[in-house]
Amino acid sequence: MRLEDYSYIYFLGIGGIGMSAIARWFKAKGYPVWGYDKTRTALTEALEQEGILVHYEDDVNLLPQEVLLHKEETLVVLTPAIPADHTEWAHLRELGYTIKKRSEVLGIITASAYTVAVAGTHGKTTTSSIVTHLLHHAGVDCSAFLGGIATNLNSNLLIGKGTAEKEIVVVEADEYDRSFLTLFPDVAIVTSADPDHLDIYGDREELIRTFQRFISQIKPGGYLFIHDSTDPRLTANVQEGVQVVKYSLDSGDAYVQGLQINGRWFEYDAVGPFGNIAGLSLGVPGFHNVENTLAAMLAAQVLQVPEEEIRSGVQSFTGVKRRFEFVYESKRKVYIDDYAHHPKEIDAFMNSLRALYPNARILVIFQPHLFTRTRDFADEFAESLSKADELILLDIYPAREKPIEGVTSDMILDRVKCPKKSLVQKEKIVEKLYKNSDFDVLATIGAGDIDTLVEPLRIFFENSGDGLE
Repeated sequence: MRLEDYSYIYFLGIGGIGMSAIARWFKAKGYPVWGYDKTRTALTEALEQEGILVHYEDDVNLLPQEVLLHKEETLVVLTPAIPADHTEWAHLRELGYTIKKRSEVLGIITASAYTVAVAGTHGKTTTSSIVTHLLHHAGVDCSAFLGGIATNLNSNLLIGKGTAEKEIVVVEADEYDRSFLTLFPDVAIVTSADPDHLDIYGDREELIRTFQRFISQIKPGGYLFIHDSTDPRLTANVQEGVQVVKYSLDSGDAYVQGLQINGRWFEYDAVGPFGNIAGLSLGVPGFHNVENTLAAMLAAQVLQVPEEEIRSGVQSFTGVKRRFEFVYESKRKVYIDDYAHHPKEIDAFMNSLRALYPNARILVIFQPHLFTRTRDFADEFAESLSKADELILLDIYPAREKPIEGVTSDMILDRVKCPKKSLVQKEKIVEKLYKNSDFDVLATIGAGDIDTLVEPLRIFFENSGDGLE
């Protein structure tokens, strides 16, 4: 399949973070682009402002005339989140349109490029954003498809100028639905391979086998940067000539030394096989972000970014929306929002939060994401969330799933060992905080629609004098 054979692009699920990046790419390349999504969001509104027509009802009568009149010249891009009974999808399928998953299109876009692919059950978005920033900051011409809004770019997409001898593309390699198997990278980063998406994989062993397949697709002569804690079986099928480098905070071939926390800044030296880099300052907090930066620096070194550019790039990296994002900060109160939705991610977030605020009273509001994930990891969620002084749980965000009998947020709540814990409706959160301001640090955590609380909570802090009446 060649993209040049198509003149019209239609997206089913255009509002997803990965889908919207590809939609923007096609729009920038001069293609007419339309899309459907279930919900109007800030992201879909941004797409509309950029000239992409989006509708929000599953109705074949709303399909663009150009798409209906030019079947052979239309490419339909599909997100795995679209339900099987979706009317528009069924209609286009019956008429014989070319329909490709987002991951397949990404594979086609990157097929002829020098590809840096970032995989892992946690840390993909931040790590791929740091790689992109280090290259862009150093003047390396590259494109990037990211799974979040990188604040340095204020976008999930970077389009190169086409000046490089061979196009360089940084891409987030998503393991969900085995999407990353469409990629054949020159450089791969694997941040983690913890059990997740067991609704897709069934068990941990199948997840391991799929990561093995992805790693086996790294091109000969390429590089694999893999976290030192991952299952050693992951590298069983590495192609000959691929250089494997293991990294972590304190073990492997690449690691950090002299790590100190100075306010929000994590300061350290990096040791690695391509040369050591001293005097690094990272302003995006978290021990996990130090590790993500370490992996990103290895990729930058392979692409010949000079040491001083890496050092200044790390210092100027401002993060990703909803990844340890400081929403409000004063002398008495701090509010941080994070996308963590797996027990390991919450663990990493809470450990870093405690390191930053060792004597603070921490209130966490968490929205579980998916019934299957709640069912599979209820004990682990409870253990990681018990690191808070107080926990408020929201109802499970179902995303693509139907309810499972007996699976509710109470599965976590009953197991949590916080001194104070409660289950609260999302609409009642701000009201509850007006009645209870007994905290120093507030953190909202989750991957569902908990982000709709961010702005009301920011206003709450600004209007209530740090929530203290």
